[in-house]
Parts: sequence; structure tokens; C-alpha cells
Amino acid sequence: MSGSQSDGDTDRTPVDDADVCVVGAGPAGALLSHSLAKRGHDVVILEAGPRFDMEKRVERMKRQIHPERGVNEIWDMGGERDAYTDSSDREMPLNKRRVKGVGGTSLHWGSVVPRFRERDFEMQSRHGVAKDWPISYEDLRPYYAQAEQEIGVAGPDDAPHQPPREEGYPMDPLPESSADELYKEAGEALDIDVQPMPMAINTGAYDRNQCQGYGTCEHVCPSGGKYTADIHVRKAEEEGATVLTEVPVQRLEHGPDGEEITAAVYETPDGETYRQTADTFVAAAGAYETPRLLFLSDSDQYPDGLANSSGTVGKYVMDHGGGLVVGFLPDHETSPGAYGPVISSGIFQFYDDDEEPTGGINMMLLNSAEPPLPEVAMRSDKLGDDLLADLEIQYGGTIGTSISAEMLPREDNRITLDESKTDDRGNPVPEVNMTAGQYVRDATEKAVQAMTDMVEELGGNVVLSQGSHTPDAEYIEDAKAGYHPMGGTRMGTDPEESVVDPTLKTHDLDNLYISGGGVFVTGGASNPTLTIMALSLKAADHIHEELQ
Repeated sequence: MSGSQSDGDTDRTPVDDADVCVVGAGPAGALLSHSLAKRGHDVVILEAGPRFDMEKRVERMKRQIHPERGVNEIWDMGGERDAYTDSSDREMPLNKRRVKGVGGTSLHWGSVVPRFRERDFEMQSRHGVAKDWPISYEDLRPYYAQAEQEIGVAGPDDAPHQPPREEGYPMDPLPESSADELYKEAGEALDIDVQPMPMAINTGAYDRNQCQGYGTCEHVCPSGGKYTADIHVRKAEEEGATVLTEVPVQRLEHGPDGEEITAAVYETPDGETYRQTADTFVAAAGAYETPRLLFLSDSDQYPDGLANSSGTVGKYVMDHGGGLVVGFLPDHETSPGAYGPVISSGIFQFYDDDEEPTGGINMMLLNSAEPPLPEVAMRSDKLGDDLLADLEIQYGGTIGTSISAEMLPREDNRITLDESKTDDRGNPVPEVNMTAGQYVRDATEKAVQAMTDMVEELGGNVVLSQGSHTPDAEYIEDAKAGYHPMGGTRMGTDPEESVVDPTLKTHDLDNLYISGGGVFVTGGASNPTLTIMALSLKAADHIHEELQ
């Protein structure tokens, strides 16, 4: 193969005779590319962002805890390159939720990896809302297990309120934090099951650094114990794949009959334009950027955007805005910052609750429900003993939960192009328009009440409650929307109602696949990344068979 690229190598010319061209080096593209490369296929990955120097994770962590630095600065998001417009009912700060670069948004994530539940695939059949997926939990079950083994998950084998498993997790659950002990105490009194959360964090048994328990671990893992998808990008390269970085794809071109993609057109930092050809193409640019790419690839045969004969590209988008609840416990020491992971336990008891609302609820219990101690100190104008006294008053007595509540897919929740604003390449930017809806508000309120009961059981008071249940609130950063984008290129068997089939191949083009959260039919309440990975591995099997 030609066009190989390594750190410091600026060759960004196309790869000759590629079997598969993957657009995007996040979790979807990384696992799919590795799966195909290790079976002998020539794979090229086109990534819009850079390859980050992972030896500088601690420097990026310092940006995270500095009170005058924005979340978007941690992984260099923002500016014309990442411009968008937002007409949603809640602010959607996309550049504080996503990362462009090798590893994608997994560089920024909390590494929470529960599976979807059986009911998530059957919402129409079970509850009379939304649509059923064209695949079942059983269809995806072996790929869930494969994904967990690939990324290294520490989780509870026999905890309640989880879907059927075929084998144990690769690693035992993370140890309990001080906050976890308090949650369990309250849960036992209220008959609420607090259980370990499955986390993609290495406890010492996997092929990456071990978790060192940094108390500032949120958007950056300083030790490298948290899984990030650049690991599988490197593994794909070891199997012969080629990665071209900082080459945003401008459009996908098709042949004269409109049945196959012939090239991905990309630009380099010096303004050169190239065409990458391949037998098969996979759009894995994320749920925000993939619909945009399809719209930018319009043609005489596809005037409404590529792969959009159904008219559903960009529609039915969802997220997990949910909510944030923080309680203050005056008589407890929660030891925030003494334990690294942001989350190590959760509550799934209300996920499959038959009572109204039917919306799934995933409560992720926070080990640190307040800013890191260095940030609190830097915000203060006091010094010495006065500063210490101030910190003792402000710090160490809070617990809280981050809530993912199920949002129903709605046709008017959508991503389109804003022709009035362009990015650094002159392309129209994506516009996001999303309304939470009463369904997710009702589910969030139910979770808020459960957390309020726990805080009060421990003798505390709720001091903050924000999210989709408080539509008129002035949100703090953590309670704003935009987390876990899904939909926009949904899966189905009917080409008039969906963009891809159950193998993730587009209905309109024989050699174009879409991998990522955009193919989700419903959003459930579980963090979507493990399901994205499982679907990507399933699609890789199908692509492998097609290429044989």
C-alpha cells in the first residue's frame, strides 16, 4: 500500500488499491477498521482531526482543571473548523461534547459501557411508542461480548438489572469509592439497588496502563488506564491499515449510475484536494457530522443528499440530556478526588420499570459531584490558612448523579445544513434543532425524585437539580444537552423509512455503510458507545463476507 502515515510523516496522498475507506477514527471506525485489517483487507482511515500526543495527557488535564480554560480547549475543539448553529430548546454545546482526532470522542468520554436492554430494541412492540429495531438484543449479544473483550471492561457479572450475559466481564468491577458506600447505605434503606457500573477502565489486566486513581479524571485520563479508540487505530495500523490525519472529507462521489461510491474527496492542511478510491466506503464520522457529509454529497441523482431517498437523513435525532442532581451532606465526608474514575456505580432499577413513564432511566452515581480541588482553590482570592478554611467549608460534602433518560425519536428533531454560515473550507455548517419532549422530562423527574430521596435519607439536601425536567433553567455546563448523539441515519428494512439496512449498508448505494450512533432507531438510556462498537463489529463481519 502507498500513502502510509506515522507521527511526523506528512504524506497525505491517497492509498492505492484500497479495499475499504473509513471516514472517521473514533470508536466506530477504529474497531471496524481493526476487524477488517486483521483479516487481510487493505484499509485506509481518513480522519478530519490530528493524532494527539498521548504522552501529554497530564498537560491536557491541567487545562481541564484550570477555571479560566474551557472544556472545548482540552482537545482543541472550536473555531471555524468546528462551527455549527443551534436552534434547540436547550443549549447544545457540541464542541464541549465531541472530539475530532484519532480516537474521536472516546478521548473525552467517561468510559461508561452498559449494554442496551432487550426492551430498547422493541419499544413499539412493548410500549407502543417509536419503532422496533430490525435486529434484536440476541442478534447483537455476541458482538457485545466481543466489544467488551476488545476494549477491556471492568464490570459486575451477577449484578441485578442487566441483560442476559453469555460470560463474565473481562475484569472485576472497580473498587467502591467513599461516595459509593454512602449511595449503598441510602439504597438499602429505600430498597434501591446500587450496583457497580461497567467501565472501560483497566484495573491491571489489560494491554494498556493501569488506572492510577487520579482524582481529576473526567475529560482526560492522565494515566491512560481508560480505554480510548486510538488504541484500536494503532492496532489496525499494525495489521497494515493506513491512517491519514487532518484530512476532512468534503464529499463522497458516486458513479454515473448512482449505485456505488467511487471516491471520498478530502482536503489537506496545505489546501490540496485528493480523491481516495476504494471498493467499500464506511461513513463513521459521528451522528452530527455523518448526516452533514451526506447532505454535502448531493448530486443530480441525489438532490436531497446522498443515501436520502427516504427523506430521513438528519431526522429522528436523539441525545441523553437527562439531568444532574447534587446533594449536600453536612455530616458526611465524601472524599471527592480521592478516587479517580468519575463514576464507578449506578442505578438501573428503573430502566425496565413497567410503571409510567416507560422511558428508560440510567442513573450514574458521581464520585465527585463538585469541581476538582485545584479548581476550587484557583477560583478563591484567599491564601494560607484562610484558603484552607474556605476549602474545608466548600469541599468534601456532596454526592450527586448524572441521569441519562430516554428520548423518543421525533421527525422534527433533526440535523440540517445552515447555508448562511460556513466552516473553514467554505462548507455550510450543521444546524441542530432538538426538543427534549415530555417523555424524557417525565423519566428525568422520576430519577430526580429517587436521588432526592437518597440525599434526604442521608440527612442532606438537594442543592442543584437541572436538566430536561427544568426547561426554563439557566444551566450549569454539566446539565446542558448534547451528550450521546444518536439517530439521523437510522436503520430499518423499509428503504422508504430508513437510511441503512440491518447490516448498516445504505439502501441507496451498494458499497456505502454507515457506522455510529446515527443508525440507532431508539436511544434507550444506556450510554451508546458499547452498542456503537458492537454494531461496528457486526458490520465488519458483513463487509468481510462481501469482500471475499
